[in-house]
Amino acid sequence: MIWRYVNHNSLPAKFNMDFDVKAAQNCGEKEIWLRFYRWRPYAVSLGANQSPRDLLLERLQKDGMDWVVRPTGGRAILHAEELTYSVVIPHSFGMKGDEIYNRVSRALVLGLRLFNPVFEKLELENYQPDFRKLLSKPSGVVCFNSTARHEVKFEGKKIIGSAQRIFKNAVLQHGSILVGSYHLNLVKYLNVSENVKENLLKEMKAKTTDIKEITGDEVDYEKLKESLLYGFRKVFASDVARQVV
Repeated sequence: MIWRYVNHNSLPAKFNMDFDVKAAQNCGEKEIWLRFYRWRPYAVSLGANQSPRDLLLERLQKDGMDWVVRPTGGRAILHAEELTYSVVIPHSFGMKGDEIYNRVSRALVLGLRLFNPVFEKLELENYQPDFRKLLSKPSGVVCFNSTARHEVKFEGKKIIGSAQRIFKNAVLQHGSILVGSYHLNLVKYLNVSENVKENLLKEMKAKTTDIKEITGDEVDYEKLKESLLYGFRKVFASDVARQVV
């Protein structure tokens, strides 16, 4: 199995989502894609089943921000101070979606622990919430207000949000690794009442954390990428390091 590693910097929202989709659609039987990227301008992404009516699009535009619909499920995310990862694994690799989710999360945890020893406290969520019920609540519009099974937490707070989609030949999984707190500004762009926004912000502050908040330091994104790459090499195969291109 050949690993194809793509190290992207900050790119527009549509490019980022189109690239992930094309990688999944064109993935060969003997290759795995791993990509790290950021967003410029900052953007809100909606889950595949969400409506643009959930957002105040004019306010986003006025603030110089973008929006896009993800190919995967889940709910709204403001992509700003974060590092985004995507992994594409062909069905020929012999792993089901749940196993991919677990192993990818373990790779991310190992990488973060290498990045800073404080992340020894990271853990994976064991409980799978009822997302149908969550979506019926006002907080259901926001991704980081709940944690799915296998997602990564630090002292009970969510630090990585992920989502999957099964394509004909491969599984795409991508997710946001929170580096700073700018994601909290998402509530400003939601098409809900001010009272609901206030409550959502309180929830997000109570349920999420980020690398800067935990370490108290500015984040070297290239060092973070290298640390996470090490995590994938160790969790998926001992010789991946020689196969990454």
